[in-house]
Amino acid sequence: MVVAVGADHAGVALKDALVVYLRARGVEVVDFGTHGPASVDYPDFAVQVARAVAGGRADSGLLVCGTGQGMAMAANKIAGVRAAVVAEPFSAAMTRAHNDANVLCIGARVVGGGVAEAILDAWLTTTFEGGRHARRVGGIVALDAARAGDAG
Repeated sequence: MVVAVGADHAGVALKDALVVYLRARGVEVVDFGTHGPASVDYPDFAVQVARAVAGGRADSGLLVCGTGQGMAMAANKIAGVRAAVVAEPFSAAMTRAHNDANVLCIGARVVGGGVAEAILDAWLTTTFEGGRHARRVGGIVALDAARAGDAG
């Protein structure tokens, strides 16, 4: 499994801790940064992770900023990405099981390290259920295609 990760300055410490956590579990990590506390713009990192996932270079993505919201907004602009902001394990599992979410967004100012690890565990161990949910995810995929046509 390959997980692409990225963070802004507000999320870098939690991102770095979660990278260690992932690698200790045998997960291959591609870290797009940021790598320090200097102020940066979250869309720059969200797009790198989102493109890695959408392009098949990573199986899923993890983005961390202050709330997770900005990262999700930016990542969801990339066709093929279904980014979800999660603050507890149940939602992490449901976004995978029912929405086939492929990018997890966490707010470093919202959850602590222990909760973030539990969220990540739920995310990584839950698979898409398919069935009736596949039709609904198909509707999201169709929105990606329609958005491409709306750009002109």
